[in-house]
Amino acid sequence: MVLKKKKVRQRRQLIAHARSNSSIAEQYRNIRTNIEFAAVDKPIQSLLITSPTSEAGKTTTAANLAVVFAQQGKKVLIVDTDLRKPVLHKLFQVDNKYGLISTLTGAQILEDCIKPTEINGLYIFPCGPIPPNPAELLGSETMKETISHLHQIYDFIIFDTPPILAVSDAQILANQCHSSLLVIRCGVTEKADALKAKHILGNTHGKLLGAILNDREQQKGEEYYYSQN
Repeated sequence: MVLKKKKVRQRRQLIAHARSNSSIAEQYRNIRTNIEFAAVDKPIQSLLITSPTSEAGKTTTAANLAVVFAQQGKKVLIVDTDLRKPVLHKLFQVDNKYGLISTLTGAQILEDCIKPTEINGLYIFPCGPIPPNPAELLGSETMKETISHLHQIYDFIIFDTPPILAVSDAQILANQCHSSLLVIRCGVTEKADALKAKHILGNTHGKLLGAILNDREQQKGEEYYYSQN
């Protein structure tokens, strides 16, 4: 019974996979198209996804975007860099004993920590053991080298990070990614927090592509993409 509940929860959150013909899945494909248009002048191979505060739906957004990019035939990696509260391994139902932290600390080699998902072409790099010093690890030379190595292996990489106003992790990582997206939720995210998060991301090396608005009142549960321009 527990396993069935887990499967139902996974299908609900990975809607781009479980219900690929749904209107919400189509919204994720629209977001994918907008990202691709943003990469016309300069290719985007890595995308950081964050939110101003918690409960905005960033992890679900990151996971479903990873799904729709993989559905194009790309080799896609989603990395759990929410090192304080990792959940991607639960969403994709993979073991979290070893992961990114294991690689950064030298406990395991990278190839042994990345796992395939049930979705063709989509791989997950789980967090692994929760470290005492997340920000230091994400800003380390080892992390930079790891990202550079991953760029040589995968067509597209998505990083799920903690809320940017809560800790500095997302800001640190945004300086190592090609681009970023901000996820906000109607009725949850305060306007002042959204503007502050936008300002922080706008001052990083990665290009801020725009924001995704979750749970618009008229169409509950759907996602909408808004570019900066």
